Amino acid sequence: MPTPVTTASHAHIVETLGRRIVGGELAPGTGLTLAGLEESFAASRTVVREAVRVLEAHGLLTSRRRVGIVVRPREEWDILGADIIEWSLDSSSRRAVLIELTELRIAVEPVAARLAAERATASDREELLRWATVLSDLGGQGLGDSDEYLEADIAYHRLLLRASGNPLFLKLSEPIAEILRGRSVRGLTPGMPRVGTLEAHLATAQAIHDGRGADAEASAREHLTLVSDEVEGA
Repeated sequence: MPTPVTTASHAHIVETLGRRIVGGELAPGTGLTLAGLEESFAASRTVVREAVRVLEAHGLLTSRRRVGIVVRPREEWDILGADIIEWSLDSSSRRAVLIELTELRIAVEPVAARLAAERATASDREELLRWATVLSDLGGQGLGDSDEYLEADIAYHRLLLRASGNPLFLKLSEPIAEILRGRSVRGLTPGMPRVGTLEAHLATAQAIHDGRGADAEASAREHLTLVSDEVEGA
């Protein structure tokens, strides 16, 4: 009795092609065909089409009549999507991508901190201060690379963006969470945080709690400048 042929799943094709594109193995302008992908992955036309649709939604591929499937340039990717951030952090461009994402945070989070000092509810002010204290306690114990620290860090920055009252800033909470998560799971977050980062976290939260917008913005910028130095020096 012949051995059945194992076919690739839709998720496997998305993951494999996505990583090849983001990693640079498939350069912008590279042409692909459904038939070629079917053969390469030993998958059905239906499964391949669905995988291509997902990658098109990520901005990685485009289908052109009479041309076929073409890899799109990086500037057209959904670079803040969770999958693309993950694949980028596993590529040779990891450091450059981390620097770019940190620059984005520097542009947004200090302003969000100032707005939070003006707009946050009383409960959000208390909660931000609580999370900053948790981060300070864990970091002070050398647990900056722990799951508990990561959870608190994500919660703190998500609340900071929400408390700004700007829904566009809030949209960045998931990409920022993915950045923090990506650094942590790859061992890029130090157990003992860089000197000054914990203090800047606390100072930002305290300034927001007290309604001091300019101080909150300055402390948040100081914190992210230290993070930027850490990323660039890695």
